[in-house]
Amino acid sequence: MLFSRANSSRDRFQRLAETVYPSLFGTALRLTRDREEAEDLAQEAIVRAYEAYDRFDGENFKAWILRILTNLYINKYRRRKRVGHSISLDDDESSYEPVGAAEQIPDRQLLDDMLGAEVEEALAQVPEIFRIAVLLSDLEGMSYDEIALATDVPVGTVRSRIARGRTILRRELERYALKEGYLKQES
Repeated sequence: MLFSRANSSRDRFQRLAETVYPSLFGTALRLTRDREEAEDLAQEAIVRAYEAYDRFDGENFKAWILRILTNLYINKYRRRKRVGHSISLDDDESSYEPVGAAEQIPDRQLLDDMLGAEVEEALAQVPEIFRIAVLLSDLEGMSYDEIALATDVPVGTVRSRIARGRTILRRELERYALKEGYLKQES
């Protein structure tokens, strides 16, 4: 009986893990920007999740495992902060988040329709604390509550980080558009 229950739990975990693995790996790849590191990070998250599966509350497996992944990333890779990317949480205090249907938000449309090298490069310029929130929201389609669960911060902090991250991303994309002639310099 105990053996059967253990197999059932392992099978359930495997099914859930297979379902979310593309999102897990995609998020790891965007966080690390290195395929090998992303594979290692995603695999480590799977192993950690498997080891802790008995403590999973059954509510939202994707948010739960993405929380494990983001915590692993923060713990392992934070030490590798890139030069010139220090930013205060108070920077861009005047930034605001447009309100409207998700499909009408220009940043969201851009990320949904065009995840080319230019967007990836611009995204890499967003400090990790904000980038994680933007990735989980705009690329993984997670709600503010799910992101709060995944990153272990209050919903208000999630909203603020997304707004600030999108502001920085918007600024980086505008620089690219000006450089490439998609936008004209205002006089």
